[in-house]
Amino acid sequence: MITCFIRYHIDPSKKAQFDRYARTWGQAIPRCGADLIGYFSPHEGSSTLAYGVYSVENLAAYEAYRQRLSEDPLGRENYEFAQREKFLLREDRTFLKLSSGPHAALVKP
Repeated sequence: MITCFIRYHIDPSKKAQFDRYARTWGQAIPRCGADLIGYFSPHEGSSTLAYGVYSVENLAAYEAYRQRLSEDPLGRENYEFAQREKFLLREDRTFLKLSSGPHAALVKP
């Protein structure tokens, strides 16, 4: 399993648009085959950083998921919404693999 962390730089005056974008991905991402952990918008500290986090089995599964997402009507609509509203200033993806798990198995009473 690999986890994709997306770091967004957003226009702080358009946080409401980012929140709408995040809620829409909350429907489209799981439907297209990724395990959505969540989208996170600014609350305290930086007003320009937001994150999206989801997991897929491997990079091949990621490519298949991205293809399904590009063909999904809600996914296409959300992408077009972001392009039209211009609230995303930058988007960076990093793929990470969990190295510390399973946590519970390491804890002894």
